[in-house]
Order: sequence, then structure tokens, then C-alpha cells
Amino acid sequence: MVAHVGDFGFARFVETSYHTSSSTGIRGTIGYTAPEYGVGSMMRSSGDVYSYGILLLEVMTGKMPNDGIFEEGLSLHKFASMALPNHAMDVIDVNILNVYQEDKISMQNNEAYTKKVEECLTSIIKIGVVCSVESPTLRMDMKTVVHELQHIALTLQNN
Repeated sequence: MVAHVGDFGFARFVETSYHTSSSTGIRGTIGYTAPEYGVGSMMRSSGDVYSYGILLLEVMTGKMPNDGIFEEGLSLHKFASMALPNHAMDVIDVNILNVYQEDKISMQNNEAYTKKVEECLTSIIKIGVVCSVESPTLRMDMKTVVHELQHIALTLQNN
């Protein structure tokens, strides 16, 4: 999986001899833009939280929000949400699982460590799901997201 993150705003600095056009309003990449922006809502930090949640789910699952499997009402958010709480490991990207398996072997299949890693990976999926809920008022705020991720990192460091 290759991450594709960028700020399309940099296009303003490109030579203007090319034909360009611009419009007013909120723009964003389909799948990452908060649903409330589609109905004319004002830009808020909760919209950024939504985008972050989708990006986090993309990293953890290896699936993009516009992936071909997401049809007929299934979205990346629903895909991850349906796996919680007991099947989160089933949606984790194979590349993450490969590293996890290598760690598991090097830890000599330490059951406590294995459980801790699985709980942490599940917690990251939960954060992505809570950040990407449809209702802006139900989303986690970024201060809480950072706190939760720091807690997960500390948990993994204290093996």
C-alpha cells in the first residue's frame, strides 16, 4: 500500500500560464470529506477528525474508501465497524499482520504480548471508527485521539 496524501492548495503556486479554474465552496477528496459538507455545512474541526478517521482506517485495513468492495451501502467505516469488537484482526492489513507475526515469533509466542498487541490494534481500529462516524457531534475530538494513541504506544512499549 502506498500512501497518497497531499495538499491540492499548492496548485495556486504553479505557473499561471496554464488554463486553470477555481470555484468557491468546500472541496475535498471523495471518501475522505465529511458527509455534512455535502449538505452545505460550515467547515469545522470535526470534519478534519472525520478525514483523519478515514485515513487511519485506510492505513490499518489497507483499503481505500473508494475501494471496489465498498458498494451497496458498505463503506470503509462500516467495514471496520462491523469487525468490532471481536473480529478486528480479520480486517487488519496483511502488511501489518506480517510484522505482527514476526514480532510474535521473536517474542517466542508470548501469549500476554500477543493479547496486548491485538488489543492495541483493535483500539486503533476503534479510534478510526469513532472519528469517522456520520454525526459530527459523536466524533472523538483530536485531543482525545492523541491521548488514546499515546496510551496505545505506551502500552506496547511496556511489554
